[in-house]
Amino acid sequence: MARTNPFTFFQQVRSEVAKVVWPTRNETLISTVMVLVMVIFASLFFLAADQIIQFFVGLILSIR
Repeated sequence: MARTNPFTFFQQVRSEVAKVVWPTRNETLISTVMVLVMVIFASLFFLAADQIIQFFVGLILSIR
């Protein structure tokens, strides 16, 4: 692999960063809200599943 001098490297980095399409503030806000909503739904689902499993395991273990 050929060695690149630091000046050329940083020129190439700047060139590549200029090509990046950054999300708008609104897109970032919408994505953040969607992630939070999905986390809340997943948390509620797993809470319900855990409670149901706990109930049935308690039933099974108490039938001696």
